Amino acid sequence: MEWIFALADIETVARDWWSRLDGYTVFGFHGQMGAGKTTFIHYLCKAKAVEDTIGSPTFSLVNEYQTGGADAQTIYHIDLYRLQGEEEAIRAGMEEYLNSGAICLVEWPEKAPGIFPPGTVQVYIEVLDNTKRRVKIEIPAGN
Repeated sequence: MEWIFALADIETVARDWWSRLDGYTVFGFHGQMGAGKTTFIHYLCKAKAVEDTIGSPTFSLVNEYQTGGADAQTIYHIDLYRLQGEEEAIRAGMEEYLNSGAICLVEWPEKAPGIFPPGTVQVYIEVLDNTKRRVKIEIPAGN
């Protein structure tokens, strides 16, 4: 599954994302620095009616948000960029978030690949030009 879109269409893509991927909870976002991982996650949260300020958790490691509506859910926005590997991620409690059942949107999952539960959806964001991005989704076999 993939989307190629202009940045002006990012809200539409975020809504479409949830219509296709609702029910999955853990997502690993891959992409070079500046590819738009945090921006895309911002719009995914907005599409879930998050009213909190949505920002990068680079220094806090984890931001917690609540979705709106009658079926409110918790979303954890996690950034592993500053971590040095799986052991540090485990010590920081990342496995607890990933196994909580809440939606987890994780930037830089390649920093600690062994901590992710089965069923994690891998997301690859690629810059095509100044205004276009490609988002490719890999859903694990059997899901």
